[in-house]
Amino acid sequence: MALDVAVPDPPELEAMDPNEYEDAEVVGDTDYRREEIESFLREGAWEEAFAEWAADTGMTEEDFAVVRDLDLLGRFDFFWDSHADRVGYHAPGLPEDWKEREIHPDIDSWGTVSAINAGLTELGQVVCDVLKADYIDWETDYEAPDDLPDF
Repeated sequence: MALDVAVPDPPELEAMDPNEYEDAEVVGDTDYRREEIESFLREGAWEEAFAEWAADTGMTEEDFAVVRDLDLLGRFDFFWDSHADRVGYHAPGLPEDWKEREIHPDIDSWGTVSAINAGLTELGQVVCDVLKADYIDWETDYEAPDDLPDF
């Protein structure tokens, strides 16, 4: 089912070491090329990826309203991982203690939390795929093995 919402602005990428994320490990070169990636996002990669993701996501408009209200899209991070010759990402998400923290009145079940977290992870991967396929032509000396996990 398609998500029929306006394409939001792309995130502004901040200087951060991706190794500080629990879900990412970057080895080697520390030139994460965020300024260039951010330019690509503004030049159309974000809009292209968002449209592709929205056409196939399981996220509902109600779930997306929560994402917008909490400015979760603004907390995405994308960075170049030269060691693996790919764009890495960190997707924002709702915390496990969402119920105790009462972070949003429309979050009332683990199903909603799971749908939002899964949808944001999927969006991050689509953005990375679009960037790598259509925007990035950087070369690296390292040849990545076929069995690298997705971020």
